[in-house]
Amino acid sequence: MTPNATGVDAAIDAVTAVLLIVGAIMSLGAAIGLLRFPDLMSRMHAATKPQVLGLFLVLAAIGLQMREWWVWPVLAVAWIFQLLTVPVSAHMVGRAGYRTRHLHPELLSVDELEAVVLRAAGQRAEEKAEGEPGMPRMRDGATPGPD
Repeated sequence: MTPNATGVDAAIDAVTAVLLIVGAIMSLGAAIGLLRFPDLMSRMHAATKPQVLGLFLVLAAIGLQMREWWVWPVLAVAWIFQLLTVPVSAHMVGRAGYRTRHLHPELLSVDELEAVVLRAAGQRAEEKAEGEPGMPRMRDGATPGPD
């Protein structure tokens, strides 16, 4: 090996080490946030934002360390899959948590979902008051009973 190749290898190893350490710290921060944050919305944020970035840094370090071109598409697919699924799953968990009241409203700076939930609850109440869809109604508002 030439001395120049050894210097390049040492530089790649140093960059790999930095990426691995920063990625691991981001993932550790996500895990600590899951344990320490007070409500579902905060925990959901901690589970998604730093975790996706931490994973990206770890995958980049793996790609640099392997030094093979075929590794990069595989790592890119893994990261893109995480990038697409983690926010969607967090959105679904957050929405379910909001609807089941597993949140602290005083911690929300803006509650953009409240109007949507109230409107949906009002529509369900109207449907209940009207009876089952497709049932005939009498003049007094009652539904006919079974014969």
